[in-house]
Amino acid sequence: MKTNSIIILLLLVMVSGFAQQDSQYTHYMYNTININPAYAGNRGVTSIFGLHRTQWVGLDGAPTTNAFSIHSPIQNSRLGIGVSFVNDKIGASDQNNIAADVSYTIPTSEEYDLSFGIKVSADLLNVDYTKLNRYDLNNPKFQNNIDNAFSPNVGAGVYYHSDKLYLGFSVPNFLSVKHFDDNDSSAFKERLHYYLMGGYVFDVSPSVKLKPSVLTKMVSGAPLQVDVAANVLLQEKFSLGLSWRWDAAATAMAGIQITDGLLVGYSYDFDTNSLKNYNSGSHEIFLRFELFNIQKRIITPRFF
Repeated sequence: MKTNSIIILLLLVMVSGFAQQDSQYTHYMYNTININPAYAGNRGVTSIFGLHRTQWVGLDGAPTTNAFSIHSPIQNSRLGIGVSFVNDKIGASDQNNIAADVSYTIPTSEEYDLSFGIKVSADLLNVDYTKLNRYDLNNPKFQNNIDNAFSPNVGAGVYYHSDKLYLGFSVPNFLSVKHFDDNDSSAFKERLHYYLMGGYVFDVSPSVKLKPSVLTKMVSGAPLQVDVAANVLLQEKFSLGLSWRWDAAATAMAGIQITDGLLVGYSYDFDTNSLKNYNSGSHEIFLRFELFNIQKRIITPRFF
């Protein structure tokens, strides 16, 4: 327990002293709109997505993330729109983010489209210092909680895609924002995150598809993060996959297409660094529901 408390203290020091990092997702390939606004409306249907992530189970104050989004193309236009909500909890902090996305798609050939997107977001940050073990109650940094510290932001992205391939680059938040408490004695700073992602679908056989994918996240003042994944789609219904997060975790993923419009997925992350000694892994579950197809039908189900 003493060791766990030390680790949580270090986590909180990183959060309060350096940066509020963007949410961590294992299923980034299904949750693309939270990373790249150019994805809005890209699936050709109204897509509703919900996700719950419990990270580092067994570690007091470890991160918990809940995300919800809905996006859709606008019929008879090249526009797509979407909204999303993300709640992040870690230790004494509770952060809520709501965003609106708009995309515009340009056909570049018979098979490929290029989409541009803009994200406008609002962030509310709460920090309850009474949840911490404060050894110096007179320290001005812990005298006043942070209550609904508001900060607006704007981001953008591009997304190049066909039915088989996708490449994307995005910066969800252009503004580097500092949140100060009432004494202006401590700050929560949000740094720019740069995302580069890509994937390709290989038809191994009529009933088997293989999709390797990669997500690279670059943040000033933090190590480069690279997620490499490979998913197999069987009979256009069952998916199985493995993922590796560079110097951080290995992941097993599974999903099932329950109906044409309902997809459910789960993943388990096992830490490969020193944190593995202090937690029992991370769990992530998502549900995607799609409806109101503006096309007559989708000839082949999209794997991303």
